[in-house]
Amino acid sequence: MGFTMGLNFVLLLVMVATNILSLYHLSSTVQSPNPPPPVPVPHHLLRQLNTIRATINHLTRHNPSSSSTTAEPSSAVPRDLILHSQIGPIASSCHNHPDLLHRYMNYTPFSTCPYDPDLQETLILNGCHPLPRRRCFSRTPSKPPSSLPLTHFPTSLPDSGVIWNKYSCKSFACLSQNNPTGFDLNAQRSSLQKYTSELDLPLTQFMQLAKSANSPIRLGIDIGGGTGTFAALMKKSYNVTMLTTTMNVNAPYNEAVALRGLVPLHVPLQQRFPVFDGTMDLVRCGRAVNRWIPLSVMEFMFYDVDRVLRGGGYLWVDRFFSKAVDLEKIYGPLIGKLGYKKVKWAVANKTDPSGLKHGEVYLSALLQKPVSKS
Repeated sequence: MGFTMGLNFVLLLVMVATNILSLYHLSSTVQSPNPPPPVPVPHHLLRQLNTIRATINHLTRHNPSSSSTTAEPSSAVPRDLILHSQIGPIASSCHNHPDLLHRYMNYTPFSTCPYDPDLQETLILNGCHPLPRRRCFSRTPSKPPSSLPLTHFPTSLPDSGVIWNKYSCKSFACLSQNNPTGFDLNAQRSSLQKYTSELDLPLTQFMQLAKSANSPIRLGIDIGGGTGTFAALMKKSYNVTMLTTTMNVNAPYNEAVALRGLVPLHVPLQQRFPVFDGTMDLVRCGRAVNRWIPLSVMEFMFYDVDRVLRGGGYLWVDRFFSKAVDLEKIYGPLIGKLGYKKVKWAVANKTDPSGLKHGEVYLSALLQKPVSKS
């Protein structure tokens, strides 16, 4: 019944949109005996029609057969998905992946949630965020650690703080051995504190620059911060609270950040930062922000950085890499649109095999947002 009403409503929308489109064409042709060349259909009308068409396809694809028995067919829309669509937002990109979404929402309410981190990551990375599963209990490790690290740079992290089922490595020692850049907790520590090339900005120098500009650093976001080493160093050395956005792609990055006593944000790059406007003193873009990100996603991200930064706050771009020609013609102008003051802007060749093959360069930049915008 609910499905039929929903489909009827959508069909009504189709009729209305079609009539509007027809009137638009008529109004552009009947005013003259010699009709002018066809007028292009406005993009907003095309978008509305495409949205309606996609909705019809989605609903009809998952419509339970009217002749079905009392057993609910596997293709039926999960009940909790319907319920959630009535009381909470579902990102529009979720509807672009109905099969994944239905797999994710096929669970038993009031019981333990299915353990499917790989499915969650796939949905989130495709823009389906926030995830709509709500009425189940999250799984926790069977033997949680009896004690947690009291320092942000522990000698090791407790393996019992992670559910390892879906990962090839089953311990942090394995991850540190196979991915030392990501899981050696001290790997990035020295690089953030010393100056070895023009691309480096030691934390002591950054904090001195901020102090001399009378721009205190207290709160910030580290985008694509991995296991949280930058946030750990800022907290330990300067008592600065940094939120770390990170994804669990093939490894438990979020758990690692939390086990260090830091705050992970499990959000993709295209997601709006879950903080209020003008509240951050610093936003740092680590190496996860690079030329592999779609340009539209990167543009939205930089404008959301502007949204959360306070006047006088800093955007720190740390070793962004791209082709040299793209930095000059695309990414440099994109960043320039923000209208920030260039405190540092350093470009150097990327000398690894990929960089040499594709003519890539690194950009390290420190940009300050104007104190006020009107």
